[in-house]
Amino acid sequence: MEENLKDGEQCQVIAGTHKGKAGIVRDINTSKTGHITITVVQANGDRFKTLGKNVLVVPNIIGR
Repeated sequence: MEENLKDGEQCQVIAGTHKGKAGIVRDINTSKTGHITITVVQANGDRFKTLGKNVLVVPNIIGR
């Protein structure tokens, strides 16, 4: 899953603290330990950080 992450893609959080939330992938980073971390921006503007392994990229129907 982590390899497919691209900035601006729609994602659904499938594990972890933010499970069930969705939004747009922003700010992709690789930590010192090698884990991919991302910031997810929800439709209401709220932002949260999560691990890349906790998200699933979903097709962005809006704008396509």
